[in-house]
Amino acid sequence: MVFEKLLDPVFNPLLSLHPFLAVSIVSLLVSVIITVIYKFTTNQNLMKSLKTEMKELQNEMKELRDHPEEMMKVQKKAMQSNMKYMGQSFKSTFYTFIPIILIFSWMNAHYAFEPILPEEQFQITLNFEKASMGAATITTPQGIEVIGDPMQEIINDKAVFTLKGKEGKYIEGNSLKLEYGDRIFFKDVLITNEQKYAKIEEPIKNSNLKSISINNKKKVILPILNWGWLGTYIILSIISSMTLRKTLKVY
Repeated sequence: MVFEKLLDPVFNPLLSLHPFLAVSIVSLLVSVIITVIYKFTTNQNLMKSLKTEMKELQNEMKELRDHPEEMMKVQKKAMQSNMKYMGQSFKSTFYTFIPIILIFSWMNAHYAFEPILPEEQFQITLNFEKASMGAATITTPQGIEVIGDPMQEIINDKAVFTLKGKEGKYIEGNSLKLEYGDRIFFKDVLITNEQKYAKIEEPIKNSNLKSISINNKKKVILPILNWGWLGTYIILSIISSMTLRKTLKVY
């Protein structure tokens, strides 16, 4: 993946840290990038005056609650000022959009799920269209063993295989082989003690087999709220952005 080649050398050291600390560092880094770019790609004098104008117009509207017609005129001015403010704000988006997408992709590839540990049982699920019938079979590479029957009937539109294996990358010619009907499908698996995992779900085209998925557990970053990386990131980034904007006097 592109984001892996670009970001792994920079962000991989974060994988040795506690997940909450890693997400905190990334949220602060992204907030700094966005805030600095925003400050230098917008007319801050204009932004400040527009913000002051909108605040004054909002106060004026509160005083005109009993005069709907006058309040509508002021509201129209406020909307015009807000549109100018938003137009200026969008300029920085062009510079930050791609870097932020790459960082989010990297985070989702490393912190959305728990890894499959060596000798830990995990499941591969084949998800079928409704009313699908028949059976699927699985063939595993050396290092992974099937717990139970390697042929599973489709029950409730699913065929589920339970596996376990030794540490390793079971990808690109050394992946799981799944057969259904006259077709053969492959699924990569990564078994490791590190915070890494293979793609969780592989969509299938032109078949009543819709997708093949691994049952990696979702990773909880903030146990108190049972939040994953995205919810934790959003809260931390809001706090970081507000603090940075106030410190750097960004409007």
